[in-house]
Amino acid sequence: MKNKLVLAGDLGATKMNLGLYNIHDSDVHEIATKQYYCKDYKSMEEILQDFMKDQHEKPQSFCSGVAGAVIDNKADLLNLGWEVNGNKLKAFTGIANVSLINDLEANAYGLACLHDEDFAIINKGEDHAGNAAIIAPGTGLGEAGLFWDGKFFHPFATEGGHSDFSPRTDLDFELTKYFLRTEGIPSWDRIISGQGIRIIYNFLRDEKGYEEPAWLAEEFDEEDPSKAITNAALNNKAAICVETMQLFVRYLARECSNLVLKIKSIGGLFISGGIPPKIESLIQTKMFIDNYMDCDRQQDLVGIVPVKLIKNDKAPLMGAAFYAACMMD
Repeated sequence: MKNKLVLAGDLGATKMNLGLYNIHDSDVHEIATKQYYCKDYKSMEEILQDFMKDQHEKPQSFCSGVAGAVIDNKADLLNLGWEVNGNKLKAFTGIANVSLINDLEANAYGLACLHDEDFAIINKGEDHAGNAAIIAPGTGLGEAGLFWDGKFFHPFATEGGHSDFSPRTDLDFELTKYFLRTEGIPSWDRIISGQGIRIIYNFLRDEKGYEEPAWLAEEFDEEDPSKAITNAALNNKAAICVETMQLFVRYLARECSNLVLKIKSIGGLFISGGIPPKIESLIQTKMFIDNYMDCDRQQDLVGIVPVKLIKNDKAPLMGAAFYAACMMD
C-alpha cells in the first residue's frame, strides 16, 4: 500500500465519524476527521456531502462500517431507521471503490492499527495462536470474530448480539419477564447497551422497589438517562444506579464468556464500543472476572484468553480506512 487516499466512515445509530486518510504501507495517516450526529441529517449522503465540501482531493476509495447486517453492499440500520446502499453512494460521490462492512468488522480490522497504549488489560491470559473475538456495547451490542488461518487474522461480522438473553438467577428471570411485558423480546443487544441500562434501571425502580432520587429524575429531563445513571453509579450517588451498573457489568461478563466459547477465541477477546471505556473502573474488578469465568466446565479455556479493553475510539474508523486501501490492491 503506497500513498493511497481513502475515505473512512463509522456509522452508528447515534453518530457518524468520517475521516480522510493517507495509507502508506502499514501506516495510517489521518488528514481530517469530523463527527456528525445522525439526528441532524436525513441520510449518509447528506453527511458525506458536508464532509467532502471542505476537502481538496477526491479519495480513491471509501469504506464505511455500519451498525447493521451488510448484505450485497446494502444495510438497514435497525436502531437508526436508515437504509444505506453502497452502489448509490458510489454514484453519489463519484468515488471508484465504495464498500460497506459491519461496524464490528471494521473495528476488528482496526486492531491492526493500534498500539499497546490503546489497550487496558482486563485478564492477562496466555499467549496462544488462534481465533479472536470483539464485543462492543454502545447504542446496541456488536459482536465479531477474527478467524486465524495460521498466519493472519480474517475479521468477519456476526449478528450475535441479537441472540436471546439467557437468564440464570431468579433476578434474571424476573428481569426477563419484565422485559417481555414492557419491551418485547429480550436480546443481549437490548440488555448490554445504552437502552439496556435504562431498562435495567426501570426494572429495579418499578419491580424491585428501588428509590429514584428526585435530583436524578430531574437529570433525566436534561440529558440522556443512560449517561446520568452511569455517572451516578461511578460516583456512588444512588443505590439504584450502582445496582443497575453492577447488573450491566455482570451481563457483559457473561456474554464475553459466551462469545469466547462460541468462537473459541484463544487468540484474545477485545471489548470495545462507546460504553466500556467510560466504565473501565467497573470492568477492572473481581466481579467482572468472576462472572466471566463462571461458565459450564470450560473455565480453563476462558481463563487463558487475554481480555483487553480498547481505549482508542477511532479503531473502527482506522479499520475502515485499512479496508478501503485493501480494496484497491
